[in-house]
Amino acid sequence: MRVAYMKYILTFAPDKEKNMWIVFLYSLLLIGLAMLLLSIRVLLKRNGRFRSFHIHDSKAMRERGIDCVIEQDRKARE
Repeated sequence: MRVAYMKYILTFAPDKEKNMWIVFLYSLLLIGLAMLLLSIRVLLKRNGRFRSFHIHDSKAMRERGIDCVIEQDRKARE
């Protein structure tokens, strides 16, 4: 049983390696497409930048009176 299984694996090993490369290339293509779509705003806008996700830059957080930990610490020391 084991010998037959090993012969089966060895006969199709080149095809499996080929399939591995195809999956690898499709993965790279998918990751590249995702990076392009994530950065489309930066690429198309003049002087484009990614949005800041810091708490002190969020208008909604400022309206609620929520500061980042560094700001809270600085205010507590004053």
